[in-house]
Amino acid sequence: MNPIQLLTIGGPDHPGVTAALTDALARHAVNVLDIGQAVIHDRLSLGLLLEIPEAEDRKALKKELLFIAHEQGLHLDFSDITAEAYEAWVAQEGKPRFIVTLLGRKLSAANIAHLAAVAARHGVNIDGITRLSGRFSLRDDNPHKRACIEFSLRGEVGNEEQLRQDLLAITRDDEVDLAFQADDLYRRHRRLVVFDMDSTLIQCEVIDELARAAGTHDEVAAITEAAMRGEIPFDDSFRRRLATLEGLDVAVLERIADQLPITEGADRLITTLKKLGYKVGILSGGFSYFANRLKERWGLDCVSANELDIENGRLTGRVKGEIVNGEKKAELLQKMAAGYGFDMRQTVAVGDGANDLPMLSIAGLGIAFHAKPLVRERARHSISTLGLDGILYLLGVRDREVPA
Repeated sequence: MNPIQLLTIGGPDHPGVTAALTDALARHAVNVLDIGQAVIHDRLSLGLLLEIPEAEDRKALKKELLFIAHEQGLHLDFSDITAEAYEAWVAQEGKPRFIVTLLGRKLSAANIAHLAAVAARHGVNIDGITRLSGRFSLRDDNPHKRACIEFSLRGEVGNEEQLRQDLLAITRDDEVDLAFQADDLYRRHRRLVVFDMDSTLIQCEVIDELARAAGTHDEVAAITEAAMRGEIPFDDSFRRRLATLEGLDVAVLERIADQLPITEGADRLITTLKKLGYKVGILSGGFSYFANRLKERWGLDCVSANELDIENGRLTGRVKGEIVNGEKKAELLQKMAAGYGFDMRQTVAVGDGANDLPMLSIAGLGIAFHAKPLVRERARHSISTLGLDGILYLLGVRDREVPA
């Protein structure tokens, strides 16, 4: 077996460094078994695992590399790797891999330390750390700045669910969000993304806005609170709230639709998803009149929501057809995926309420967005610190790949 060495290089980064070093290695017929590079604030950190032919003069190679390093202002370090150590490294190739995405408005050393401590406690190694978010100025007090780091973990895990729970526990004390995913083929090939509408794509509950216009807001709010306490089933509460809108002029719908408050990051997220070829839709317990307005805004592929019944230009206080409740949302998501020929593991579902949990639980990636505590606890992933475009990080998309 030919000698193996690990070459690590550090110093100021500038064009030509890698070219000069690898050109020298090529003259000595060296094989590169592994390579990794990172540049932080114009400082280079480069590592190469090298197989050096037995016939080559290693002293001459080392002397040549040191001369290049001196010219380039770099520091070099050489480490001999035994055959046993190399084979042990190769044997780790098949171990499970996971992606942990840490995101917030700003990330601290404490946030990273907490994550690393959980990984160490479960015996998994951090193989790689990548910043997905762009650079932001410390002089600019931007309330919408984003920070995201992606960690690649590797190792056998005795209890994967416990590892996930321990990682998510970090979010209860730190002002960050965290997602834990298996690093598999499906994570990199999501194809269908569906959103709840009210309090997810838009920052309001449309039925509340309609009730204000009808003068029944207090009555609707009381029914909603009773439903949240579990005193009224969802379908019954929905019918009772809707009944208070009987006689409302349809002109009110147009006015509300024109003023829908779009959630931070929604435009950037959906525009990017469409450019990347994702199918994007709405699955809402709200109303199709407003969902279709959003469909037109973003060129969405599919919409399923409740259709308001209208007679003589006024609401009847009923809907047409079956109510889109939590179970119906899950059923419709499965039908959408099947219709496009996608595996359910290629789907992403995003919502904020308890009636979103059924679809969040069956999606390949289910995300509770700025959700109530109960929903955050039950969903496998949640975002509470950033706008909707934070979802791009969970898909592995970097800021530099997306227009501002």
